[in-house]
Amino acid sequence: RATLEIKRRILNSAYTQRISLAHNRGQLDVDTTINWQEKHVLLKVAFPVDVLAPAATYEIQWGNVQRPTHRNTSWDWARFETCAQKWVDLSEGDYGVSLLNDCKYGHDIHNNIMRISLLRSPTMPDPVADQGEHRFAYSLLPHAGDWRNGTIAAAYGLNDPLWVYQSAQGVATKGKNPINSFVSVDSPNVVIETVKQADDGDGIIVRLYECGRTRGEVTLQTGMAVNEAWSTNLLEENQETLAVDGKNVTIPIRPYAIVTVRLKMQ
Repeated sequence: RATLEIKRRILNSAYTQRISLAHNRGQLDVDTTINWQEKHVLLKVAFPVDVLAPAATYEIQWGNVQRPTHRNTSWDWARFETCAQKWVDLSEGDYGVSLLNDCKYGHDIHNNIMRISLLRSPTMPDPVADQGEHRFAYSLLPHAGDWRNGTIAAAYGLNDPLWVYQSAQGVATKGKNPINSFVSVDSPNVVIETVKQADDGDGIIVRLYECGRTRGEVTLQTGMAVNEAWSTNLLEENQETLAVDGKNVTIPIRPYAIVTVRLKMQ
């Protein structure tokens, strides 16, 4: 990893930025620490990109939505900012750029300029809103194709990075499988959002959703043999029995569907 550290001031506020590029990682990471001392000032970061598209894609909870990048109507002018969760994307037919973030939700994309609202400093109702120390991160991710080509995984990686631990001294690891997952899926358009114990204590709950507007079957692969599996509603009430084959569970899924599965392990 190569990192450039920049220390500057904006009006009365000092900030430090660390801009990083990592080996075998196709995104530019920006980590910012700022002591914000302004009032009635809105701080944004802007990226003019070489992409021409009439609409941009914004992640929402359990899905995404498209918004125009132009301001041809009064409605477009009124939507000066759009809420998004972990990423926004601007793509042409075979190329695009995603803007990822770890804690900021106000975005606007006009023509080819992508912006995130970082800090506001109103004085009503809180006279010291946003004052003091802040730390936030965002990343610029160019990619082939559109946002389906790795954007969601990269956004989760920024928000929930892997933790690495050294194994205890003397613990044998030679010959063991270096990669093992408790649950995984075989379709890139399906995202596992939740893994937890069932509220009633009977089994494991896995909640996932389809993000690519694609219908079909997905195989849920587990690290242990499964006795039984059911699709449930959001209250975790069993609905339909699912086909089980050893460690694999077959789940039918519809475009943008949210699916909750109860697993009973052997």
